[in-house]
Amino acid sequence: MAELQIDSDWKKAAQEEKRKLAEREAAAKAKAQSAPAVAASDATPGTDPSRRARGERDAPPASFASLVQQLMTQVLLYLGEIAVRGGEGMVDLDMARRNIDLLGVLDEKTQGNLTPEERQLLDVTLYETRQRFVGVASQYL
Repeated sequence: MAELQIDSDWKKAAQEEKRKLAEREAAAKAKAQSAPAVAASDATPGTDPSRRARGERDAPPASFASLVQQLMTQVLLYLGEIAVRGGEGMVDLDMARRNIDLLGVLDEKTQGNLTPEERQLLDVTLYETRQRFVGVASQYL
């Protein structure tokens, strides 16, 4: 009968391979458990889950439209057409004019670089804010 020889090096190599495999599986499991939290924050940059839990809203993503809308809102605020929550409307023609001028600078500096939708938004916003300014200013001058 042939004698069975056990190679101790083979046994050590098999045990080492098994240990490495277990480490890889544990690392993959840990990565998979932490991935959903990372993926959620990556999916919506700038969002803070704790703010949502408190009922607060996140700011919309920065865009050309949001910049134009922000400036338009400032004009309407200074023309007294909208008021701060719980307050009365105020009229500050100088600040309204400054924000309309900022829209004009934006118009001038973006010539030829806007999509048709962005161009239309800026044109309409400039027209509307200028007309409203004239209407309010004529009451005060």
